[in-house]
Amino acid sequence: MVEKTMSSLKSLKNRYEPWKSLREEAADLQTLFELAIEAKDEKEAVGIEVSLKGLTERYEKQNIFELMTGEMDKQACFLTVHSGAGGTEACDWTQMLYRMYLRWAEQKGFSAEEVDSQEAEGGLKSATCKIEGDFAYGYLKGESGIHRLVRISPFDSNARRHTSFASVYLFPVIDDTIEVEVKPEDLRVDTYRSGGAGGQHVNKTDSAVRFTHLPTGIVVACQSERSQIKNRATAMSMLKARLYEHYRQEKEKENAKFSQEKKDISWGNQIRSYVFQPYTMVKDYRTKVEKGNIQAVMDGDIDPFIEEYLRFSWRNNV
Repeated sequence: MVEKTMSSLKSLKNRYEPWKSLREEAADLQTLFELAIEAKDEKEAVGIEVSLKGLTERYEKQNIFELMTGEMDKQACFLTVHSGAGGTEACDWTQMLYRMYLRWAEQKGFSAEEVDSQEAEGGLKSATCKIEGDFAYGYLKGESGIHRLVRISPFDSNARRHTSFASVYLFPVIDDTIEVEVKPEDLRVDTYRSGGAGGQHVNKTDSAVRFTHLPTGIVVACQSERSQIKNRATAMSMLKARLYEHYRQEKEKENAKFSQEKKDISWGNQIRSYVFQPYTMVKDYRTKVEKGNIQAVMDGDIDPFIEEYLRFSWRNNV
């Protein structure tokens, strides 16, 4: 309880201190501006203009937090990437996309722990990681959807252009204050030996766990730990998070009439394209944000897409 209270206080302080600093610096700049006007000091005015630009950029960054007002936005999250049709090409794209989000989390100072992965020829069939950090879910929730890659395939001896698809799904980590009931009779539990990274010690026992929730068909798995008990706990956390999101979406479908614009950005629809050839461009179809430096994007520079989507969803009440 004490740890949770301290964490809440730290989170509040992290929200408050930057605003306090911005307000104080804005007041100082206003004073300097008034003095420069009185002294007719053009050189000082130019310096103030540069400082104001930097202050405005910091304000825009900080204001993003005010757009994340959803019940679960402050939470950590699970991120799952699945390959689409396309065999080796799609699996390679899935691995590239997964790496992009891991790099983004690293740059944010967030922790990212892999909880399950299925390797395939050329890359990944699917992978799930838990990302922990303030507002991790709030930042990433708009990344759910279909991501398309267009490039000259490195696996094609004829160097033809290929299109590949991968899906990204985000769901928040549920804390102890939110109850999600999972009845034992609704659950099928399978255990098996872990595969992929981890070496021989991981594979000696049936430590990996897979839960299937029979009423909804939701399946989650965890194989990150040697201990089956720890993997069960992580898998249950994932299942409760998936169920929470599932029931929330079902409730929204029942109680709200979605506009066509909202339907267009729902799960299962293409949200972004990454074009490597014949030109380089990453384009988000919802916000129309484009970036030409595709290598920077693949190295985790996706904040322009994330932040503009938050503004877009705020304006459109998505």
